[in-house]
Amino acid sequence: MCGIHAVISPSSCSLPEISPELHQNLVNRGPDYFGQVTRESSDGRWKLRFTSTVLALRGDRVTKQPLHDDSGSGGGNVLCWNGEGWKFMGEVIGEHENDGEVIYRGLKEARSVEEVMGVWRGVEGPFAFVFYCEALQRVFWGRDRLGRRSLMVRRLEGGAVVLGSIADGEGKWEEVEADGVYSLGLGDGVARRHDWVEEGENFVSAKFCPGGSLGFIGVFNKALPSPEGETPLTRASPSVRALKDQLVESLKLRVLNIPNPPSSGTGKTRVAVLFSGGLDCTVLARLCHDILEPHQEIDLLNVGFENPRVGARLKKEANGKEVDLYEACPDRITGRKSFAELKNVCPGRVFRFVAVNVPYSKLQAHRQQIISLIHPHNTVMDLSIACALYFAARGQGSVRSESPDPDSEPSPVSYTSPARVLLSGLGADELFGGYSRHAAAFQQDGYTGLVKELLRDVSRLAERNLGRDDRVMAHWGKEVRFPFLDERLVKWAIATPAWEKCDFEREEEKSGVEAAKRVLRLLAMELGMEGVAKEKKRAIQFGSRTAKMESGRDKGTALLS
Repeated sequence: MCGIHAVISPSSCSLPEISPELHQNLVNRGPDYFGQVTRESSDGRWKLRFTSTVLALRGDRVTKQPLHDDSGSGGGNVLCWNGEGWKFMGEVIGEHENDGEVIYRGLKEARSVEEVMGVWRGVEGPFAFVFYCEALQRVFWGRDRLGRRSLMVRRLEGGAVVLGSIADGEGKWEEVEADGVYSLGLGDGVARRHDWVEEGENFVSAKFCPGGSLGFIGVFNKALPSPEGETPLTRASPSVRALKDQLVESLKLRVLNIPNPPSSGTGKTRVAVLFSGGLDCTVLARLCHDILEPHQEIDLLNVGFENPRVGARLKKEANGKEVDLYEACPDRITGRKSFAELKNVCPGRVFRFVAVNVPYSKLQAHRQQIISLIHPHNTVMDLSIACALYFAARGQGSVRSESPDPDSEPSPVSYTSPARVLLSGLGADELFGGYSRHAAAFQQDGYTGLVKELLRDVSRLAERNLGRDDRVMAHWGKEVRFPFLDERLVKWAIATPAWEKCDFEREEEKSGVEAAKRVLRLLAMELGMEGVAKEKKRAIQFGSRTAKMESGRDKGTALLS
């Protein structure tokens, strides 16, 4: 994860300074290096300043940013890069190479807008960027097709444009849409949007169709079952095996060859999982066991909050007995149960269950910081979700120290996870029919309704709140990675017919697991996680109890005061 800040200003205006608060927030995102480069347009009408901070997670050294070359009348090209280019032009980027440098080499050779777009269409992975092309006298900026990294824009009086990974608290900021790449011509001062592809009726949406070596992410399969019916989903079904293969390949890119922080020695823990104990995250943890070296340890970050409203009710129900509000959180209960199952299925692997307990007073102390990070999002639900992700990513909690006395309770020991890479199970519900609205659509209109609802969900993936989530988690110098949102996995998932993912037509008794995300539940069973395979879907704000802190009547859509 890195921080980006860029200012494109008419020469008649002074470049706005980076405030101390914004500087610190950028450094929090990228603690390993801070760099700044200035440029001037060839006609002298524009001044440009590019700022980058670096979290070094690729290659065998810290790659300084912004990437730039000092040639040409205006000073040369500049690239601010925040992302993970797993593949470029269809080829895996080597473990000793830096993805930003590989992409920058391609950009330096571009001599037209279409050639610049050809480079970006050839990148597979999450990213946000700002690129100044000296030859074209044009500044390009954008986010990947699924919007997995934060980039925002603010337009100032006088024509200046400010771009940043995070807001500085001033003016009106907007999320940069993931529907293409944007650019500003320094000759004519005109801003343009360049589509990832030309939109066509067979494509899920313009936001969902990258070009390059993949062609398009894929065409959504709208097929309906034959009147005779289709083969029921079982653990032996081809789609279960295919899902496992897709997830393994996605995870290999995201968990192997992670370098140690520049200031540390050899570390045993480089990966942590945002861990509620639910189906999606536990399957990721289980597959990490198959991929990582045996000595690598895996942290499971499980967050629980002191919710005054719920606490008052639980204490009343306990008739004066002491209640551990954190251990009573639904996600804590599920998390410990799934943790036990993981240890049983994966003997020899060190899984560390990190209990992140957040007192109400601590939440209040950090509340304004979180509100600042999620800007321009500003609803009660935004804050509830962000609070859980913010404290989970921080990774400060406790682990249970086993006592040599089998009759004594394990005692909690303070622990902070050193892992800089976090895994999230986000995306599985949209791809495999995990929401209650998918079941409702099937009940109302059969597979026709289900297909429409699935199509609607995957078409909105790029509009999800991934930029918001990126900002709150990157604040701790961590990078969140989404294995279910790998382009190739998504391409396979949307090409797979609905009944091979979530066959609501058949009851739970016939397969042993419920219909929602059935293909993933059957994979969990195949991996030996039968308890996890039967876990119900629960929203993070309710599982961790960040929702409805003071009043049970709070609406998630209400604006923050």
